[in-house]
Formats: sequence, structure tokens, C-alpha cells
Amino acid sequence: MKKTVSFLILFVFVCTLISPAQRVRDFGIQPGIMEPGQLNAITDVPGVLVGQVTIYHPGEICTGVTVILPHDGNVFQHKVPAAVYVGNGFGKLMGSTQIEELGYLESPVVLTNTLNVPKVADAVLDYILALPGNERIRSANPVVGETNDGYLNDIRGRHVQSEHVIEAIDLAKSGPVSEGCVGAGTGTICFAYKGGIGTSSRLMSGGLSDYTVGVLVQTNFGGDLKVDGYPVGEYFRNQKKESHYDPSPDGSCMIVVATDAPLDARNLKRLAKRAILGLARTGGIASNGSGDYVIAFSTAPEMREHYGSGTVTTGGKTISNDRITGLFQGVIEATEEAILNSLFMATEVEGYKGHKVPLLPKQKVIELLESSSSIINNRGAEK
Repeated sequence: MKKTVSFLILFVFVCTLISPAQRVRDFGIQPGIMEPGQLNAITDVPGVLVGQVTIYHPGEICTGVTVILPHDGNVFQHKVPAAVYVGNGFGKLMGSTQIEELGYLESPVVLTNTLNVPKVADAVLDYILALPGNERIRSANPVVGETNDGYLNDIRGRHVQSEHVIEAIDLAKSGPVSEGCVGAGTGTICFAYKGGIGTSSRLMSGGLSDYTVGVLVQTNFGGDLKVDGYPVGEYFRNQKKESHYDPSPDGSCMIVVATDAPLDARNLKRLAKRAILGLARTGGIASNGSGDYVIAFSTAPEMREHYGSGTVTTGGKTISNDRITGLFQGVIEATEEAILNSLFMATEVEGYKGHKVPLLPKQKVIELLESSSSIINNRGAEK
């Protein structure tokens, strides 16, 4: 276990020396119109914790695990309202049917690679069953999502072990979230460039000013890349010198949405649907071969269901339908920015059998956006 942590720290340190990563806002790109939270991360939502373990052996293993906890207590004993929305279902999201039926999440949300889902779920069960207070439970619903990292990772080796999952849970914390090629995003590809983990958040305004919505993504999908509305993918595709740019529309994207707004499962599902609009803003199309899943939950303490409480009624006052639009806008913007952060923060890795994926040419992207802005401003001046 200590070796894994040491290697992870060394790996991140080396990547930083080779190619200092910067988030999309560091380049002056500000998707949307709403303000991000202090960290611009899913952990801006009070109570949310994120833990990650990276398993990277150059030329062989390029994978990992990312864990999202809705609060720091026993989630089985204090379940949070949740919902799942499927943009396209060519994927594996274990535990989704119980969330759909009962409207509650009772485990960490764990992201990994496709063939490791059963092993990871087994580890999550071990974790839940071992928690104080859970000694007599006979059923639990682990929630595990995935994308397929089989080009850069020896996916058939199923290298994510139980100890990696438990370690990621133990490491889960609030504060800044590592992005790019870390955790479950270590071996992922997005729009033919290196993808990974990305996150973002938005602060509500007006009547929802006390609330925050945050998003974390695992990007492994294709389409025609757009950055802040500019058709970057179209430009690269039309340049012969960029002939490597031939993104498949297939792949997958896992999207985890958290909010402290008091929402029930019904409105959380409505919120989850809007995250797919954020994916679309980056050029994703949820193709036939794509597994695009959104898991949304509320951390509002008054909305939790307490196991074995024996109460006849549950839940507290919720945001009304008429006041929820701000949250819809926030989740769209945060999803778009989280996806872009996963691309901008990615660093080079040497994948399985020496496979490599280029990094997004950020400098060229910035030049294209600056040129586009200049043209628009000049047109405005002419008018």
C-alpha cells in the first residue's frame, strides 16, 4: 500500500517537471457565465470527498481508481438522494437500478476501467460491511462506473486490486482535486487526445445563492472537439499537418454531479440530464459505442434517509420546480469545463505495448480562440 502511494507521488511529481499542466481558466478561457466555486471543483460542494490511486508502470499498466464520497460519515447508514441518467448505455454502471428504483445512494461512487468493475465492487462491499454499525446488514449496493482504457492499459490484466480501492477511500478528502492522468483517468483518451479526470463547480445566484453544484468527469469519448464554442476539432481535421486528428465518436464519459441544494431523486434526475448538454457543448455526441452515464446526488443533510430509523416519512423541504433553472445552467457549465480541464491537465504517459496518445496542443487552441475573438471584436467595431 505504501509503495502505491509513493509511486503515485513520484509519478505526479515527474509529470509536473516534464509538462506543467494548467487548467482551462489559467489560459483565460471561462466557459459559461456563472462563477465557479473557490476551488472550481466538485469538493466546493460541502461534505464531498475525493480520493484517487494511480497505477502506472510505463509500457504496461496505465489505470487506477477514483472515489467520490457524498459525506464523511457512514453512507450506508445515512443515504443521500440520488439519480442516474443514461445518455447512451454502452457501458457498465453497477448499482444503477437500485438508485433508479429507490432514489438513494448508499455507497461511495467509484470509477475505474471496464474489466475491473466486478473486482472494485467486491472491494466496496468489503469496505461497507466492515464499517462500524454495519455488522448486521445483509445487502448493500456498491456503485461502480467505468470507461475502457484498453489502448493505453493492459486492461485484461485487471490490475486494480481491493487494496487500491480501500486506499483511495482512505485518501478521500475535501480540497483541491488532482486532474488529468490520475486515478480512473490515467489511461483514458478524449477527442483523440489524452483525456482523464476533470472537475469544475458553479455557485448559484439569485434565489439559489446559498447553493453550489460540482461535477467530476472521467473522459474517454470522441466527437468533434469544441473549446468555449470554437470548432477546434474541425480546424485540426482540415489541417494536413495535423492528420493524426481522426477521433472516433465512440468511447465513454462518466459524470458525477454533486449539489448541496435540497433536491429529491426526481429533480436530481432532471439535473443529471442537463449534464449531457455540457458534454454536447464540448462536441461529444453520445454515439452508439459510447457509455455516457450521469450520477447526481444531494448532500443536504435534511434530505438523507437514515437506515433503520423506523420513521414513517422521510426527506425535507426541496427546491421548487420553478426555482431549479439556475442549477440546470450551473451543471451544464461545470460539466463543459470539467471535460476541458481533463484535456488541459493531461500529461504524457507511455501506455501498453508502447502506445502513446498526443496531448491537446493547447498553445494552438489558445491562438485559435484569440484569433476568433479578434475577428468578432473587429466585426463589432465595424458595426
